[in-house]
This record gives sequence, structure tokens and C-alpha cells, in this order.
Amino acid sequence: MDKIHCCIVGLGRIGSILEDDRLREKPCTHAGAIKRNRECRLTAGCDINKERRELFAQRWNCSRVYEDVRDMLKTNQCHILHIATPSETHLEIIKMALPYKPKVIICEKPLAENSKDALKIAQLDKDGKIKILTNHERRYSKDYQRAKKHIEEQTLGQLLSISSSLFMGRTRPVNDTLLHDGTHLIDIINFLTSLYLEKIETVKFSALERESLIIISRSGKIPVILEIGSGHDYLEFAITLNFSSGKIRIGNGLYEEYRSVKSGYYEDMNSLEKTSVRRPGTTGYFKNMLLDAMQCVKFETHEPLSSGWHGYKAIEFIDSIKRKQKVKKLY
Repeated sequence: MDKIHCCIVGLGRIGSILEDDRLREKPCTHAGAIKRNRECRLTAGCDINKERRELFAQRWNCSRVYEDVRDMLKTNQCHILHIATPSETHLEIIKMALPYKPKVIICEKPLAENSKDALKIAQLDKDGKIKILTNHERRYSKDYQRAKKHIEEQTLGQLLSISSSLFMGRTRPVNDTLLHDGTHLIDIINFLTSLYLEKIETVKFSALERESLIIISRSGKIPVILEIGSGHDYLEFAITLNFSSGKIRIGNGLYEEYRSVKSGYYEDMNSLEKTSVRRPGTTGYFKNMLLDAMQCVKFETHEPLSSGWHGYKAIEFIDSIKRKQKVKKLY
């Protein structure tokens, strides 16, 4: 194979525009990852928005832009189809793409708007009709992979519990955050523990202008707490992994390791001491995701690190939380 041809549906923020954020680790978009990979070719882009098509064509020197997905796939070779459109459109676009037989589809998270549609997408993958990679990008990040290695090798002892927090600004509705960003939080906990979260109880409360969901769950025998809230004027995506002999705090721009050592404050006791380990300068999260998709193109038996099934399981958990909320409102 000469070059791996990549086509993008959805030329907005994660498809293209975010690459111009000066503070982000690059690449941070589908177009950016493709253009930085010498084995790939950015063949075409598609968006219903004319202005976005024009910006994309100019930004990436890609003249083949289309309003209709089928027109793009009909007239261009496509090994990897990147879907970066709103979640409610994913299933329809994947069905449109099937007759044109791309080797793999990279689908943005959340995989779908609900677990019913997410399962339909995952089933296409399981039935061998198309290879689906869900872009749960943190699975590909060096810092999360380091944390997973600590869990598997028990270098800080046994993992005893997990707590996490997700805040996406002062006014964003909690259930919107739960679906569109909570998918990342839920999936990365699934990835770290190599299990799937099982819901136990959810508690919703409001205080002043703040609305939060506290989700008490478990991953196997490991208790897990997730707080998803509004009212904060900052972004936070943070996970604390509590081990028998240490702790890891990991999240957006955050990586800290602590080890249990003889205490300098209390006799006959240990305290946590922060180690000198720092977050990697570059995590490779988007670059490594594309490399995984390329392996799917080159080797039919290759299974992606983040599959359609993983995308479905995150949405399934979210839907179970929403059902619990509805039940609570009845009492």
C-alpha cells in the first residue's frame, strides 16, 4: 500500500479547527494527526457547513471538500473514515459509508446519543461488517498507560478505590457533561481497571447555582465515585487512584505519584510522599490513536485498543444513570 487515504466527515472543532489552539498538545484533531503522519494522506473532507468546508480546504490545502458523505466516498479512495460529527448522526453516517467499504471507521465519542444506537454500531463491528475505533483518546496517552501499568504490576500495592471529578464550566447542564465528556471519564476507568463499571447508586443534589451528580459505582470489587458537576468556572477532569502503598492523581494536565514512606510527622506510622515523576511532556494521545487505526488497515485481525464495543459500554453505563435519575424523580 502506497499511502493510507483518510477522509473526514465533520470539519468543526475536533475534526480540524482545534488544531489552531496554541496551548494544546499537537496533534489534537483528526486533520492534524493525518497531516503529521507520513504514511497517511488527507484525501477529502465533508461538512454541511459551507464556511467550514472553505476553512478546511484553505487550512489543510485539501481541495476535495463535499457537502454530502456519499458524494465524497463515491469519488475518493478511503481507507480510514473519520467521523467527527454530532453523536446523533453517527449511526446514519456509518450506514451510508458501509457500501463504500472503508477499512476502518474512527468515530468520535460519544459513539451515539443512546445505548440502543451505540449497540447497533458496536454490533456492525462485532459482526465483521466494518472495523470501528471509538476515539476514547486517553487510552492512547502515555500517562494513563503508565498508571495502568502500575495497577497491573502492583508497584504501589493493590488498587483499593477510585474517585474522580468532572467539571466543564459554570453553566453547562450536568447531563450534557455526563454524555459528552463523561464518556471519556467512564471509559478511561474501564480501561485502567480492565473491567466495566457497574452502577450501584446515583445521588443528584443542587446547592445554590450548582448542580451535581454523585455516582457511586464499582469496577469489579473496586469502589468508584464519580462527581459530575456545574457551577465551577474552570475545567477539571481528574482521577485519584488509591493503592495500598501509594496514590496516583491523573487528569487534564495532571500526573502525580505518591509512595508510602515512614512518616516524619507521626511515630510508628507511614505518610504519603510525592515522587519526582512528572507528566510526560507529550502524551501522544491523538497520534497513537491514528497509529492504532492504521494497524487495523494493514492487518485485518488487528483489534483496536478502543473498539466500538468499548464505546457502547460507556453509553450503556450513562443510560443506566439516566434511568436511575428518572426513578428517583418519581418519589
